[in-house]
Amino acid sequence: MLKIGPYSFQSRLLLGTGKYSDADVQKKAIHVSETEILTFAVRRMDIFDKSQSNLLEKLDLSQYSLLPNTAGAKTADEAVRIARLAKASGLCTMIKVEVIGDEKTLLPDPFETMKACEVLLEEGFIVLPYISDDVILARRLQEMGVHAVMPGASPIGSGMGILNPVNLKFIIEQAKVPVIVDAGIGSPSDAASAMEMGADGVLLNTAVSNAGDPVKMAEAMKLAIHAGRLGYEAGIIPKIAYASASSPKEGMSIGK
Repeated sequence: MLKIGPYSFQSRLLLGTGKYSDADVQKKAIHVSETEILTFAVRRMDIFDKSQSNLLEKLDLSQYSLLPNTAGAKTADEAVRIARLAKASGLCTMIKVEVIGDEKTLLPDPFETMKACEVLLEEGFIVLPYISDDVILARRLQEMGVHAVMPGASPIGSGMGILNPVNLKFIIEQAKVPVIVDAGIGSPSDAASAMEMGADGVLLNTAVSNAGDPVKMAEAMKLAIHAGRLGYEAGIIPKIAYASASSPKEGMSIGK
C-alpha cells in the first residue's frame, strides 16, 4: 500500500499523460497500467474545462487521483501560482512541485523548490517535490514537512535509468516519507531496480508514451514495479565474490 499524506493507493506506478500519439493509445496504456495516479502539467491544459477535451478527453477522471505538476515554472513564485490555479480548479489537493533551474539538463532548482514547498505546505497542499538525487535536500524537505520526495533517476525524458544508485539508496534509507523515483526511467529493468532498492513508487511518462507499443510497455512497467517491490520485501540475497553451492555437502557420501 502506497500512502501519500491522507491518501492510500494499491498501485505504486504513477503515470504521466503527455506525449502519446493519440487519445486512444493514451487511454489503453493508462488502463492496462492499473495506475491510480495521473500527473499532468497545469500550464499545458485548460484546467477549468471539466471535459479536459484538450488532453484527457477519453478518460473518466473520477477513477483516478490527479497529481498536477508545476512544469514550466522557473521560480518559486511561478510554481506557487500554478499550484493555486490547480487547487482553484477543484481537481486535486496534491501537487508535484517542479521548478526547473537549467533549460539544457532540465534539472530542478533546489533553492526555489524549497521556497515553493514552504509556501504550499503553509497553504495546506499535499506536496510532492521533484528533486535531483541530493541526499541533504531530500532530508531537509522531509524536515519541512513534504508528503513525499521525488528524486530523479537521470535527466527528464533521457531514458538513461538510475545514474547514481548510491545517492538514491541513501535517500531511501533515511526517508520518513515515500520516495517516488521520478524522471529518466527508460526500461522495465530500471523500474524494477528502483523498487528493489526500496523505493515506494515510480513516476514515468516518456518510457511508456514514446515506446514502440505504449500499451505493452505500460503493462511491462506495471509488472516490473510489482516484481521489484516483491523482491525488496522478500529480501534479496547479498552479492558475494565467490561461488556458493546450492546443495548442502553435509550428509552426502560419494561412492568409490
